[in-house]
Amino acid sequence: MRKHAKTLLVINAEGVLEKPLVRDVRERGAQGWTVTEVHGASLEGVREGAWEADRTIEMKVICDAAVADTIAQHVLDTYAPHYSVALWFADVQVLRPERY
Repeated sequence: MRKHAKTLLVINAEGVLEKPLVRDVRERGAQGWTVTEVHGASLEGVREGAWEADRTIEMKVICDAAVADTIAQHVLDTYAPHYSVALWFADVQVLRPERY
């Protein structure tokens, strides 16, 4: 089985950022993404998602490393100073690399 190296970028952010993040990842070259609603705690406190302004999303983007870096830098520069945002990377292997 032929596997292809890609990068997984995971962004946890306040729910209000969902639409801007979708636009931003598309504009920076991501071909696809997955967004789910999550809840948990961080240094900023507990986010239970009990009301709209308390929603937290997790966006997963699998793409080339350069695209992941470009997206992450944009998120850090644009949103991190004003919103609760966490980002991390993982090396992944995919089948059908043209989808990413």
